[in-house]
Amino acid sequence: MSVRIDGVVLLDKPAGMSSQGAVTAVKRAFNADKAGHTGTLDPMATGLLPICLGEATKYSQDLLDADKTYIAQVKFGQCTDTGDAEGLVIEELPLPEFTDAHALELALNALLPQFTGPIKQVPPMYSALKRDGKPLYEYARAGVELERAPREITIHAIRWTKIDWPEATLEVSCSKGTYIRVLAEDLGKSLGCGAHLVGLRRTEVGHLSLKQSFTLDAIAQGSLASSHFILPVDALLQTLPHLTVDEQQAKRLEMGQRVPLNLPPIESLVRIYRATAAPHNFIGTADWRSGVLHPKRLITQAH
Repeated sequence: MSVRIDGVVLLDKPAGMSSQGAVTAVKRAFNADKAGHTGTLDPMATGLLPICLGEATKYSQDLLDADKTYIAQVKFGQCTDTGDAEGLVIEELPLPEFTDAHALELALNALLPQFTGPIKQVPPMYSALKRDGKPLYEYARAGVELERAPREITIHAIRWTKIDWPEATLEVSCSKGTYIRVLAEDLGKSLGCGAHLVGLRRTEVGHLSLKQSFTLDAIAQGSLASSHFILPVDALLQTLPHLTVDEQQAKRLEMGQRVPLNLPPIESLVRIYRATAAPHNFIGTADWRSGVLHPKRLITQAH
């Protein structure tokens, strides 16, 4: 019988496993009654996948909108139908010739300014985006190519960390909705020789880091009762300002009632708060407007 477990597990997802498969494995490991993830990671990719258990699932959307950081391996000279190593090679192009390693490095670095800041990106056909209720990858598998409108994304930072020609490794910090496969393809187009993604590892989701994560093996070998692997529910919300209310105010918020509350002038510029009842019991998020605290998304307290 499953049990109520509330919190966040930072998983280092292995290659070859879907995000939903990872959620199922973590849910089973902790015998949790409810679990979900905060945004998919392709089966080929490895790295940070925050998994929400119990009441933490209420806040998974908050991380869907968060910035992400990836380590991406790009192979030049070949294009695949999916934009990554899982697809079929559909085109091979001659690689540009460079006089030495320095010239190669200069050429690769010269590509990056056009992929920095707000840019437009055309979503790939092999994606879960839907058209008429059907994911694009289903059309792609049937050999149908659909027109896709470019979407604006933001690349906050991008740099080459290793060059082992014809492969090179990128570190990319980007906004939600960025397809690293498309970035790899576009880099190849700019260099005139095509490219595709051969490796991807996610290292950051918002304020959460891969350094805090655990592998499935480590979780399986640990005690099921161990809280060592589980962060508190509000681990997802640490970037929100913190507000402590007293027990009576907390009860009113939990019943869906608004609470009059005066805040210092500087704090009153902030709208959404991470609220705890004294001394440290997280109760949810609240929206402060004109001297009144409104309950926004509250957790169901365990009794």
